[in-house]
Amino acid sequence: MDHETHFLEHRRLLFSVAYRMLGSVVEAEDAVQECYLRWQATPLDTVDNPRAFLLTIVTRWSIDQLRSARHQRESYTGTWLPEPLVDRSPAPDAQAALTESLSMAFLVLLEALSPQERAVYLLHDIFQYSFAETAHMLGKPEAACRQMGKRARGHVHARHQRYSASREEQERLTHAFLFAAGSGDAAALKALLTEDAVCYSDHGGKAAAAKRTIHTADKVARFIIGVSQRFAPEALRVELATINGQPGILYYDGPEPYGAMTFAFTPHAIQALYVIRNPDKLRHLHAQHT
Repeated sequence: MDHETHFLEHRRLLFSVAYRMLGSVVEAEDAVQECYLRWQATPLDTVDNPRAFLLTIVTRWSIDQLRSARHQRESYTGTWLPEPLVDRSPAPDAQAALTESLSMAFLVLLEALSPQERAVYLLHDIFQYSFAETAHMLGKPEAACRQMGKRARGHVHARHQRYSASREEQERLTHAFLFAAGSGDAAALKALLTEDAVCYSDHGGKAAAAKRTIHTADKVARFIIGVSQRFAPEALRVELATINGQPGILYYDGPEPYGAMTFAFTPHAIQALYVIRNPDKLRHLHAQHT
């Protein structure tokens, strides 16, 4: 096979790793493009395992990008959330672990890891590469990767919600949420939330949104109803979509993306809302929509 064929065979995997590393659709695409350019410049007869070689390029490039982005995220105005990844196909990923690792809640959790810990955890625990393979890709001793993996796993397991709703229940809750918000029924909306529900808004100082994290079902419900009542029914177009592997909601103001909302679910309720309003993080949705 030639360079192009090898690359296209593994492109989806490369994007999957890069997006989970960077939390950005645009930066993940940049990582894949950088990988392609370096791959083209590499003689095929010097590469024994093209997939491992390509993964090495995209992972190391993502680590470098994360390191340089640390300061920007620490000084970010308001809550930083990943860019929403939208898939309008009706079927979720067949591999539950891969779908779960796309969720907004999971990606936010990974932000606490160092770039190398994040890479080790994703390659080994999510994409199922051995520690030996992971160590080779990162250019680190296998023992060091095992230690990083242990630290990362401990952090994730201590904080990650392990029991979520079924796909059918997620869709039911999302539809019920949208109906309650649209009809202004605060009581019905509150009934869909856990008592300790939280609403996070990412505006980046560039769009109107909640300036602080909102806590408790009552306050979250009142906030959502208040926002909904500011708009006439025809002001924003609503679209249901799979966002980060789960049911979510897109809002459009004419052809322009206005916002994206996704959730964290318990088995029978919504535990967290993630609202992305920063226009910089929504531009790729305009490109997909048109």
